[in-house]
Amino acid sequence: MARLQILELPTIERPDGTEETPFVLVIDQYEYPRYVLGADQEVPVFEWDGVAEKIGARQILVFAETVDIPANEVPVDPDGYPLKIRVEPDLEQFREQVEEEIRDAQGKLTRALDSDTERSPEE
Repeated sequence: MARLQILELPTIERPDGTEETPFVLVIDQYEYPRYVLGADQEVPVFEWDGVAEKIGARQILVFAETVDIPANEVPVDPDGYPLKIRVEPDLEQFREQVEEEIRDAQGKLTRALDSDTERSPEE
């Protein structure tokens, strides 16, 4: 049975400033279909023609043999289980942003209460 793999290419920056990660779809272990053509029949079109444009791939590579893409390999630990990697976020900058937003909200609340007090002591 055919396998599908995705080979990510280096990220590129578009003129509008956005980034794009182009990719190539790799199909391996593919069994090409056999066609019996009559004398007046043309060669059949390749069944993968046009698929790259439809899915946004740069290209589609089709192989009958097995092709292993090193980037798609899953690292395993000494026991043979998939290696789990824990990524610890750096929240220091986030913490500063939250504290700044809290101070800003407290300032707005204080100003709103002060302006409310100035208008309505006698009303």
